[in-house]
Amino acid sequence: MASDILSDVLKEVHLSGALFFDIEGRAPWVAEAPPSCAFKALIMPHAQHVINYHVVANGVCWARLLDSADEPVRLTAGSVIVFPQGQPHVLSSEPGLREPFDPAIFDAPQPEGLKPLMLSRNGDGPQTVRLICGFLGCDVVPFNPLLEALPPMLVITDGYSERDGWLASLIRAAAAEGRDSRGGGRNVLSRLSELIFIEAVRIHAERLSEDARGWLAALRIPHVARALTLLHENPARGWTLSSLARAVGVSRTVLADTFREALGVPPMSYLASWRMQVAAGQLADTDRPVYLIAEAVGYESEASFSRAFRRATGLSPGIWRSERNGNLGGPEPYFKHDT
Repeated sequence: MASDILSDVLKEVHLSGALFFDIEGRAPWVAEAPPSCAFKALIMPHAQHVINYHVVANGVCWARLLDSADEPVRLTAGSVIVFPQGQPHVLSSEPGLREPFDPAIFDAPQPEGLKPLMLSRNGDGPQTVRLICGFLGCDVVPFNPLLEALPPMLVITDGYSERDGWLASLIRAAAAEGRDSRGGGRNVLSRLSELIFIEAVRIHAERLSEDARGWLAALRIPHVARALTLLHENPARGWTLSSLARAVGVSRTVLADTFREALGVPPMSYLASWRMQVAAGQLADTDRPVYLIAEAVGYESEASFSRAFRRATGLSPGIWRSERNGNLGGPEPYFKHDT
């Protein structure tokens, strides 16, 4: 059930894999990344938000968030580290190394038409690490419950042994594809980047503590997960707290209290946000008339839907559609970068 809801959200927030870096580091080396919003226009201009992630194919390195008091994290072969909010971070051959990001890198012409997004320096030692660095685009507005539920730095340190090697297979496939020049490689890498991210999220969700709160943790509470499933399956239905509680099989009080405790909002508020996300996707991806989209997400009139959509996004449905359609583009490029 939880997996189905996760799939639904990933589809509606337009998760899409993008550009890859294939980095070989020789100590001492350091690679520093600014906030993803600083370079989003260069690598995924059509996405609302960019998620960074890195896979350690072999070797060892250290990672930490910049401007954070947290200790650096040691990453070994098979580790996956994700920065869901696109926060600035640094990876290096040993803790404490820094190399300030130089925005002038964006001014230098590159054959690919894009520029490396992470600065590195060469060392004179043996190769110490191979990193596969990926980017994912997704929606934030009107509503992305998954992004809100993820920590600033999501770390899976045992990817080569978790789930009988399923994540390891994805990592090795990405590493192999990155070395190859076969036709269709860009699309394969894009799909692999999505799968690696999804698998990392699934592992993270399974390892949440018993007292964890948020959207992912809520999927472990049977009646809350059932309520979410019903709201996602049929957002157009005229749900009330009473009808949803009856369908789930608990009292109104139990549903209201546990749903709010787990997710921070009442069920009907969640439904209103989810309706807006579904509608936003239909506006961007289809040419359906606005009044039909309004009906599909539970509004009796186009006017009431338009008012709700403007409150959620700051834009009218028509302007949202024209802006999103104007931002549609082709696939993102792939290139390698040796440090």
